[in-house]
Amino acid sequence: MFGEFEAFLSILTFVPALGALVIAIFRFTARSEDQGLIDRNSRWVAWLATMVTLGMSILLVANFDTSVTGFQFVHEVTWLEQIGLGYRMGVDGLSVLFVLLTAFLMPLCIMASGSIKNRVADYMIAFLLLETLVIGVFCALDIVVFYIFFEGGLIPMFIIIGVWGGQNRVYAAFKFFLYTLLGSVLMLVAMIAMFLQAGTTDITVLLETEFARDVQMWMWLAFFASFAVKMPMWPVHTWLPDAHVQAPTAGSVILAGVLLKLGGYGFLRFSLPMFPEASAYFAPMVFALSIIAIIYTSLVAFRQTDIKKLIAYSSVAHMGFVTMGLFAMNETGVQGAIFQMISHGVISGALFLCVGVIYDRMHTREIAFYGGLVHRMPVFAAIFGLFAMANVGLPGTSGFVGEIMTMVGAFQVSWWIATGAAVGVILSAMYMLTVYRDVVFGEMTNPKLETITDLNRMEWLIFIPLIIGALVLGVFSTLITDVTATAVGHLISNYDAALAASAQ
Repeated sequence: MFGEFEAFLSILTFVPALGALVIAIFRFTARSEDQGLIDRNSRWVAWLATMVTLGMSILLVANFDTSVTGFQFVHEVTWLEQIGLGYRMGVDGLSVLFVLLTAFLMPLCIMASGSIKNRVADYMIAFLLLETLVIGVFCALDIVVFYIFFEGGLIPMFIIIGVWGGQNRVYAAFKFFLYTLLGSVLMLVAMIAMFLQAGTTDITVLLETEFARDVQMWMWLAFFASFAVKMPMWPVHTWLPDAHVQAPTAGSVILAGVLLKLGGYGFLRFSLPMFPEASAYFAPMVFALSIIAIIYTSLVAFRQTDIKKLIAYSSVAHMGFVTMGLFAMNETGVQGAIFQMISHGVISGALFLCVGVIYDRMHTREIAFYGGLVHRMPVFAAIFGLFAMANVGLPGTSGFVGEIMTMVGAFQVSWWIATGAAVGVILSAMYMLTVYRDVVFGEMTNPKLETITDLNRMEWLIFIPLIIGALVLGVFSTLITDVTATAVGHLISNYDAALAASAQ
């Protein structure tokens, strides 16, 4: 049914932007004394727009044919015919689930933004535009369109951190912006070089184009500069803890849940299939960086005093598993990496929401301030415990499946890589359980905590889908792996064929 309907994907992408337009019109035409009304309505419009997008994403995944390797739901509009530039959208097994993940987290972010009191309409507009741009990244089938969406996502995020963030928000926003922009400039140069060589900007054609080995090396490094910062990989990860600490709760959820996945998706879409020889050449470097990231950032996380900073460093460590699994370039590793990205989106999003709950009540994120919350907030303690365990990788939660698959995939390449990752798992248990013990258990020594209340109805509603997500994916992992299997198999067989051809 939807296969015939060409523009389905484009409509899905731009529904949030349409919502943002409605809010903007409403905001600029209403009288200034109706501020309360504007705020309330913009929340409702934003929530409806994100829910429509979620509904359409579920339809997209439901109608997605998992047995086909190519792109589906393709929508093309020629733009500049002379140079072969066009607006092309489509999804395959590698990208369809990321669209669903983005659409799943966004309504929860809107619901979690109750603590935002000033410039609510602007905030909702920024979030809706961000959703359009991020979904656009996962669906773009043209490098120029991809680049516009990829870079465009920086702007709303920069505004969200810079306007509604904490005390050092301006510093954090600029650091985030400059780091990610610097990497992307190199990517743009590589894209121009690809266009000059292939004569088109169509990703489907570029996937078939063979680039010479020395050209691959340079292009791979240029793309790597951009994606490594986005992931972020060690040593270019320092923007992330700052951005997370300063961002409002919903900003952190979307930053950890979706924006960090753009880098991993970039590797899957460009680096591995287009530059196979370079990927094989640089794989040892990626492994080394991944292991350093997993171990080093886990040790740094252990020493944090701010809960948000701890979870931010934990995200860098978890993304180390993703890069390790991707460059293992075997079925288990790549499948595990995609799984880990989706799972991390749910778990880290939930952990940031947990921090947001206590922050909204006490306005501090210092670990030392809290203690003994189990006496006052038993429900919160249980939910926070579940996601802390999922973050460590407890069997039965989605965190376990992703970590174990990436480690098995890495083990097939070399045992020392998998050993390094296993050390990281132990360290992650160390810092997560320590923070859980310090915040939740023990005596309630701080008198300010006497008045703290447990989860309200809205918070319940936000956490329920995340709990279901983390547990269902932990038990029924095939829900993800079946969707991605054909696309991953196709990616690896092409990769192996390219390496075999170059070895002759």
